[in-house]
Amino acid sequence: MAAAGTHRGPATTTTTRGYYDSAKPERSAAARVVDLRSDTVTRPGPEMRRAMSEAQVGDDVMGEDPAVNELQKLAAEMFGMESALFVPTGTMGNLIAVMVHCRERGDEMIVGDKSHLHIYEQGGSAQLAGVHSTTVTNLPDGTFDLDQLESKIRHGFPDPHYPRSRLICVENTHNIQGGRVLPLSFLHEVRSLADKYALAVHTDGARLMNSAVALGVSPKTLLQHTHTASMCLSKGLGSPVGSILAGPSEFISRAVRCRKALGGGMRQAGILAAAGKVSLLKMVDRLEEDHRNARTFARALLDCPPGLFSVDMSAVETNILRFRLGPGVSPAEFCARMSRVQQGEPSGPGQDVQVLMYPHFENSVRAVWHLDVSAEDTQWAIKKMQCVAAQLMEENRA
Repeated sequence: MAAAGTHRGPATTTTTRGYYDSAKPERSAAARVVDLRSDTVTRPGPEMRRAMSEAQVGDDVMGEDPAVNELQKLAAEMFGMESALFVPTGTMGNLIAVMVHCRERGDEMIVGDKSHLHIYEQGGSAQLAGVHSTTVTNLPDGTFDLDQLESKIRHGFPDPHYPRSRLICVENTHNIQGGRVLPLSFLHEVRSLADKYALAVHTDGARLMNSAVALGVSPKTLLQHTHTASMCLSKGLGSPVGSILAGPSEFISRAVRCRKALGGGMRQAGILAAAGKVSLLKMVDRLEEDHRNARTFARALLDCPPGLFSVDMSAVETNILRFRLGPGVSPAEFCARMSRVQQGEPSGPGQDVQVLMYPHFENSVRAVWHLDVSAEDTQWAIKKMQCVAAQLMEENRA
């Protein structure tokens, strides 16, 4: 295990819960829309559409779709895994991983209390797989206290009173904590602890490539301490659909069975897999642009009058920006103002500007950059934010 104390210490707790505002914004037909709600809103460009239209396809359930097979082989090589599987969604990929690692109903996994798997996937592990969850407290950087983690591991199987610990799940980048990148030292320590107690480690790597780009390492290096990993092709990498699940060959063989049971076996899926191949080969390096644009907007928040916004620049590591509002303004009201077109606000060439964001946890707002938001779009979003900030200051003085 890495140096003692590196990721150990008193764990913090919070009972606050927050969820994405599901209300659909009213868009002006003449407006320039800067959509920062999520990196899932991207649309495939000409190269990706061409690859999809020209894909050689077959029946993937029979293992005969060449485009799917090529994507899976490419992903396995990039991740340093024996094998990989194309699945429709990241939620399904995570659920399949849980089902394969926890093969008996009543097995238990350990997850972060603010993890996507725990909060945003409808409790599918319990609902569909019969797997119990116990949580550890996610720290602000997305990690968790290793002493607390170790205390959650069950002992004494087959004592009939307790579930059996099977799996530890980490999330990288960490969504709710603002796109935080888990340190390699922490991942090494988690794996060492898992090996000590014969547990498996699964990485929910929905935005895995953002982590790799932020650290300047290969995906293979990032995944060296995990048994299995999932990664979304439709978050940040621009694919319209699809995720990858990777791990040992035996794990993937079992995963194929679980995917079929969950209804995820697709036929001529190569049309989608072709988009995924473009994502892996062409869309990874450009992620730094998204990270840079997020930092640009964050610095602009800090340039506003004191007390309006609070943002920790050291926490702006990837494409997700989470910032807090000062007293007197709710996240929902701020997001509503950013999305409305009002007289006297900045406008682009012949266009008004609407900026879409989501209210988030603990009096915060979440904004996510992606390939459909350029540096120019970011500047228009800053002008809009500055205008809203001026309105708020004027109202506070009234």
